[in-house]
Amino acid sequence: MNLLSIVLAEGGSGGLFDINTGLMIWTVLIFLGLLAVLTKFAWRPILGALEARERRIQEILDAAARDREEAARLLEEHRQQLAEARQQSQQIIAEGRQAAERVKQELLEKARAEQEALIERTRQELERERERALEALRREAVDLSLAAASRLLETRLDSEQDRRVVREFLERIGNDHVRVEAH
Repeated sequence: MNLLSIVLAEGGSGGLFDINTGLMIWTVLIFLGLLAVLTKFAWRPILGALEARERRIQEILDAAARDREEAARLLEEHRQQLAEARQQSQQIIAEGRQAAERVKQELLEKARAEQEALIERTRQELERERERALEALRREAVDLSLAAASRLLETRLDSEQDRRVVREFLERIGNDHVRVEAH
């Protein structure tokens, strides 16, 4: 017999809201039996699986939080390194500019020193040329004076006397010239 025939046999007139005590007892007994079987065989494994899954999910969440914190720390570290690199590059640029300015000043000072040395060498060379020209002019003046004097005297003095007279004359002219330049 099936369940429907049992229900119809006992009450026969089964309305929707009629209470069938036999059916109710069997339903409660089956429910309690099923509950006992599930509690004994399935409840602990299901709870164990749920707890294991909960632990795995919590571990994954904890690992994600650790990874997020590590990423944030690495990002901050990277930002600091980038800021330090920028600061170092600015410092290197500033040092480069200072070095370039120093080199520029050194080159300018060296050029000025070379220019002054060149001017001094040129001045000394001009002074030597002037002295040579004056010496040549004096010799020429002596030769002309001797030639003029010998024509006037129509006699020729010996060369040693000529030279002595001319040297004395030149020394007198040189001393007069030095006194004129000093004033």
